[in-house]
Amino acid sequence: MKIPKVILHSSISLDGSVLGFDVDMEKHYQIAGSYKADVHLIGSNTVEAGIKMFCPQIPKEEESDFVKPKRNKNLPLWVIPDTKGKLKGLHHVYRRFDLCRDIVVLVSQKTPKNYLAYLNERDYDYHIVGENHIDYKQALSLMVKKYNAKTVLTDTGKILNCILINNKLVDKISLLVHPVIVGKNQYTLFSEVNGNIKIELVSTKKFSDNKIWLTYKVKNV
Repeated sequence: MKIPKVILHSSISLDGSVLGFDVDMEKHYQIAGSYKADVHLIGSNTVEAGIKMFCPQIPKEEESDFVKPKRNKNLPLWVIPDTKGKLKGLHHVYRRFDLCRDIVVLVSQKTPKNYLAYLNERDYDYHIVGENHIDYKQALSLMVKKYNAKTVLTDTGKILNCILINNKLVDKISLLVHPVIVGKNQYTLFSEVNGNIKIELVSTKKFSDNKIWLTYKVKNV
């Protein structure tokens, strides 16, 4: 089963938290963009949080939201796992973002039928990959076959990232480390990882504001 290269990219505090501090969004997305990934894989919780943060007033759907956008094919697809349909009524907010080609949704055999109808009505690609939960190896293989994806970047929270690591599907870890300690309110990126994962430092880059960009190769053996 052929799968694409998977890069886990995240911004963290010195103590590994993804929440509880101000993320340098400009640097975060500059680094994300430098990978020129074919697909950005984003968890539904991250999507929901992003919409609440940047778009607290959800705009009404318009006629154009029911049609696939015609954008540069070199732009990445944004693939969102959402087996329960929690993002119903929110997809158009992201579809309007002109830095993505379109939204693709991953669902399971247990996903509510009314959610699938909602996606069909708006001409979103969706794929059933798993019985109750997403089978991510199958999903990644599908991205190769359906969308010719060579590189997938995960820009998401700890749940999806840890699932991918635990299933030995991550090739590289990219971390923008911020010079701050969150402490007792930390929400650490790797707290759901099972066992010891061997990694190899590939590169480091220090910025003038004391942030550090670290990249690691994951040894999936």
